[in-house]
Amino acid sequence: MAKLAFLGLGVMGYPMAVHLKAAGHDVSVYNRTSAKAEAWAKQHGGQACVTPREAAEGAEFVMACVGNDDDLRAICLGDDGAFAGMAAGSCFVDHTTVSAKVTAELYGTAKEMGVAFVDAPVSGGQAGAENGVLSVMCGGDAVEYARAEPIMAAYARICRRIGESGAGQMTKMCNQIAIAGLVQGLSEALHFAQEAGLNGRDVVEVISQGAAGSWQMSNRHETMLDDKFEHGFAVDWMRKDLGICLETADEIGASLPVTALVDQFYKDVQKMGGGRWDTSSLIKRLGSKA
Repeated sequence: MAKLAFLGLGVMGYPMAVHLKAAGHDVSVYNRTSAKAEAWAKQHGGQACVTPREAAEGAEFVMACVGNDDDLRAICLGDDGAFAGMAAGSCFVDHTTVSAKVTAELYGTAKEMGVAFVDAPVSGGQAGAENGVLSVMCGGDAVEYARAEPIMAAYARICRRIGESGAGQMTKMCNQIAIAGLVQGLSEALHFAQEAGLNGRDVVEVISQGAAGSWQMSNRHETMLDDKFEHGFAVDWMRKDLGICLETADEIGASLPVTALVDQFYKDVQKMGGGRWDTSSLIKRLGSKA
């Protein structure tokens, strides 16, 4: 078993760190709000640290799941950052959804220090993290990925190296692009069913068994019809991710017309006060009768 550090104990990171501890690893944790790290350590038997550097000292692997590019830089760099505490030959695994730009920056900095860096964003939401069935899409050196993959297996249903550094983040962008269109399509279908006087649940029971079926349909139609959105992946975070997708699309010359449109629909949801609602709340802006 390995000596590990986990940085960032949000709705995803908290249970991911739990799975690592349950797998028998020696886990130190850090969180910007120290009380959460202390609570985690008290409940699960790890060590709470006051800085990323302290958590990373002596760790073979440092895992992170924070908010955005700036948050990731903050926990990696500087005198109190994780890189300052990591020994040559150790490995930093980033589960945050960030830009490929910051991934390239930190990969280069880590390499200069003799530290490995694997970008490994995840999909599966809070439930996937809690149940240990996340999809992990990775970029980085093949040898370093091979070292890290058995560690990530503690919370992964599938873990795959897609390519060199940044490939994991690019794949996560594909994931968010696909989800955006699916959720909008599902929202319109349920809205249409309601306006037509149909029973939405009956409609989904039938169409989910054919070509229209999706994870979103199976897992979100009930709460959408019940007008309940206080769960799941927040609209604010989805807009952050879609912003990364659209910026990257401009850089590489990709066309994302549907993604750009759905991003504006999520902006409408934010204006409705739904920044913390689940992404399935797109149906709210259609004037759902639910």
